[in-house]
Amino acid sequence: MAQYQSDILIIGSGPAGYTAGIYASRTGKNTILVSGDEIGGQLTLSNDVENFPGFEKPVTGSELMETMKKQAVNLGVNIINDTIVEVDFSHYPFECSSQNHNVFYAKSIIIATGASAKWLEIDSEQAYKGYGISVCATCDGFFYKGKDVAVVGGGNTALEEALYLANFARSVTIIHRRESLRADIKAQEKIKQNPKISVKYDVTVEKFIGEGQNLKGIKIKNVKNDKEEIIKVDGVFIAIGHKPNTEFLRGEVSLDNNGYIITQSDSCKTNIEGVFACGDVKDPKFRQAVIAAGSGAMAAIEAARWLGQ
Repeated sequence: MAQYQSDILIIGSGPAGYTAGIYASRTGKNTILVSGDEIGGQLTLSNDVENFPGFEKPVTGSELMETMKKQAVNLGVNIINDTIVEVDFSHYPFECSSQNHNVFYAKSIIIATGASAKWLEIDSEQAYKGYGISVCATCDGFFYKGKDVAVVGGGNTALEEALYLANFARSVTIIHRRESLRADIKAQEKIKQNPKISVKYDVTVEKFIGEGQNLKGIKIKNVKNDKEEIIKVDGVFIAIGHKPNTEFLRGEVSLDNNGYIITQSDSCKTNIEGVFACGDVKDPKFRQAVIAAGSGAMAAIEAARWLGQ
């Protein structure tokens, strides 16, 4: 077990965490970043990223995160590969305990643990993550221009993804396990009016089918009669929800009904003085790398000012 002390402790990596580290370190504050289980965050699951400013050509999510990480290290951020599992914000300096039994004391905390997409958790899914299976139409939809895709889900997010994909894809098939969609009526009306979009009700995805690293289709099964069918698609977008990584924070900071951290308007400040949040862990709406990075910069600036830069 080791003990660490810092002016600013950043919990989580990814665009928000690394950017927070870059900005915090440049203020001259002693900065430690604890990476978490998913080093680099969800963006590492993206094969090609075309919409992050500053990159003329597509870059993989892993490459982008590695570049951010190196920049943070070069600016003096101490990155520790560990996971914070418990926090105590009741006394000062704040105290955080890790999976590896390390203890971190900090004058200010920036939480950047993100939100994890919910997956179908079937055996064939893992092989095609980033190679035909995505959880972000805004990130990856352009790559399916003129192709056939499917969206799994029936809520507002699924229908929003389908409508967005219809701008590029030749066809969009919504796969829903119930006999009616859960999305609001206006969203359902838009779906019905779009000739590119169709819905298959009462079906679940049984298997992803492909050749090598290329997804070719999905096997679906009707939940009422067990009839199976194979649909040929080039891409599948899983839209069954996200879960913010905030379980370790319950009782320490204010969370909304879905577990996202509540921050003040136009700010990264939480209900605890000196504790800030940035990125997807507080943003259920956009879930974009560039927006997460921007909020990481905001959190670092606010933390440094709170400490009396």
